[in-house]
Amino acid sequence: MMQPRSGSLRRWLSRWLAMLTFLGLGGVCLAVYYATNLNLQTRQEALLQQKMEVIRHLVDENAATGDSTTLRHKLSDFFYGRPDFSLVLEIDGAKTAFGADIAEDEDHAHERRIMFSLPAPGTPGDAMHAELVLDITSDLHLRAALAWTLIACAFVGAAAVSGIAALLVRRAMAPVDELGRQAARLAPDRIGERLDESGQSEEIQPLVRQFNAVLQRLERAYVQMEGFNADVAHEMRTPLATLIGQTELALSGRRSEAVLRDVMGSNLEELQRLSGMVNDMLFLSQADRGAQARGVWVDRLSEVLGEVADYHEAEAQERGLTLAVSGEAAACIDRPLLQRAVSNLVSNAVRYADAGSTIRIHVSHDDEHALIAVSNAGEPIAKEHLPRLFHRFYRGDEARGFDANHHGLGLAIVAAIARMHGGRPFAASEGRDITIGFCLSARKITEN
Repeated sequence: MMQPRSGSLRRWLSRWLAMLTFLGLGGVCLAVYYATNLNLQTRQEALLQQKMEVIRHLVDENAATGDSTTLRHKLSDFFYGRPDFSLVLEIDGAKTAFGADIAEDEDHAHERRIMFSLPAPGTPGDAMHAELVLDITSDLHLRAALAWTLIACAFVGAAAVSGIAALLVRRAMAPVDELGRQAARLAPDRIGERLDESGQSEEIQPLVRQFNAVLQRLERAYVQMEGFNADVAHEMRTPLATLIGQTELALSGRRSEAVLRDVMGSNLEELQRLSGMVNDMLFLSQADRGAQARGVWVDRLSEVLGEVADYHEAEAQERGLTLAVSGEAAACIDRPLLQRAVSNLVSNAVRYADAGSTIRIHVSHDDEHALIAVSNAGEPIAKEHLPRLFHRFYRGDEARGFDANHHGLGLAIVAAIARMHGGRPFAASEGRDITIGFCLSARKITEN
């Protein structure tokens, strides 16, 4: 069945229902017409056979006397009052007609004929040629009337079904129209509203639920975007205020070259922080648009993690921390991106780990993924905060004050890099043991 093109679904359904109804009724009418016609033909043949047997009986009764005149009288009496039958019989060498007149033309469309032989009266061994004719004009009229009646029934039935189908389709589509009106009432200031699936048919309810799920995702994305905009404004307000204040102070009077250099140096630090924030936001935007990592196969991920540990060793030693790398796995990775993600995790662990503890960088694998986890001892993280650690600008302690070194995008970048490698981030907190990490696809790419 063809799918409806652009246009009215009601008209499309009504039109096809009318066509299918006409074809169905037409098939039934053809079957009725064929069965009736076959029955009429069988009846005609049966009548001819019956009359032929009667004629044979009359001829056999007259065979003993051999009187052809008596036979003619009997046949005339038999066909009297039967206008639809006629008999042509060759008696005494002459053709004699009994019953209705037989048309002389060659058009036998209105007749059924049967030819047979009869014993000649008084002449054993001789035969008479007989032709029995049945006028089927009444049957032809009946068949024609039946044909026109069936055709009319097919058209009238199709039209009636089409009209009723149009009403039923309009009634069935009324809930869909109501859904359209509900959707038209949705607006940005009413984004929390959902379509009402009550009263909808079983076929429409999954569509309504899916549409409501889309609305829910849009609402979540909208709320996240609003929160993100607020976070960006909050994070950028402090360094911009610092830049403006220091610049105004420097311009408020005569300052020495050394003072101006200090102001410009401080401003440069703020500008570098803003530049880093903008670059991180651009990276996250590319990841959100579906950017994928350009990976190469690495057999020993522990070597990559060891390079990151060496980079943070001095920072860890300042706080009396020890870095330890363990485990082994292989994966297809973008080396700079992986180092950036692990570096963010290690930097985060160094910042919050208990002084004198050990930060463990562990790598493992299963059938589908390589898992990289950074564990440290520190203040426990509440369970309600764990799923939100990878949100942008999120801080579990809700300390929104200005931080010159960190702006709350590190773990969000870890999550983005994990997604770019076909994986996902994870976090766990059991007592004072904090573990944050991510998994990535460990399937090897076959080179042609």
